[in-house]
Amino acid sequence: MKPEEKLQAMGLTLPPVARPVAAYVPVVQSGSHLYVSGQLPIRDGQLTDRGRVGSDLSVEQAYQAARTCALNALAAIKAHVGDLSRVVRVVKVTGFVAGAPGFVEQPKVVNGASELLVELFGERGRHARSSVGVAELPLGAPVEIELLVEVAGG
Repeated sequence: MKPEEKLQAMGLTLPPVARPVAAYVPVVQSGSHLYVSGQLPIRDGQLTDRGRVGSDLSVEQAYQAARTCALNALAAIKAHVGDLSRVVRVVKVTGFVAGAPGFVEQPKVVNGASELLVELFGERGRHARSSVGVAELPLGAPVEIELLVEVAGG
């Protein structure tokens, strides 16, 4: 089953590519690798959530926001290469989580993106990862996800 078909079977659809909020592009390709800029939990042009995890949002809410970030990253990949079947491997996921003071459950939040990618791509979706706690993120977002993927025909 093609990844786009699997997404549909999962009840998910790719959104339009989120517009950059500053001076950068959504994806840069170097050889067979795509560097996907950090994606925020944006749906229909608006942040789905704002604030810090642990005070303004629960871990579960932030987990869902990370899934939205991953869908936005997948939309950027598809727009760049035309077909998610070209993804050979998800190499690295970096997740940034804006947490309340003392919040230490960043990995649980970033699992929202990681688990979606593994569910979608299977073994090709297993990746290296960093989960980083930060004080603030752009636009007041609770989470930001960036990807490094390898594609066929690079």
